[in-house]
Amino acid sequence: MHRGNTKHGVALDELLRREDEIEARQVDPEGEGDRTFGAPVGMTPEEVEGRSNLGRYIPMVSLPGDRDTLIAGATELSAPDEVLDALRALPPRTQFETVNQVWAALGGRNEDPAHRP
Repeated sequence: MHRGNTKHGVALDELLRREDEIEARQVDPEGEGDRTFGAPVGMTPEEVEGRSNLGRYIPMVSLPGDRDTLIAGATELSAPDEVLDALRALPPRTQFETVNQVWAALGGRNEDPAHRP
């Protein structure tokens, strides 16, 4: 799925593009067809998946942490190049407390706090 979105940074756009490619190559092993799940208000399902993929490679011991700490943690978890490239795009010497903060710094949107349960 081509987004054509210019609101994200280059690294985040690449991360989302690769997520789309991976999703398109996945097979439906159960034969259940295409299923669409809801996303939080303020986010698309693709953004939820992109943030989740990023979070898979940020170990809890790296938070709070700066860019170098996050890259080191992601490297330890054998993060794919697109995740490492996205983390390299973070500003230096900025402390991140959560994956949501990292995602936002990369240009991603998080759910609208006014609509949280």
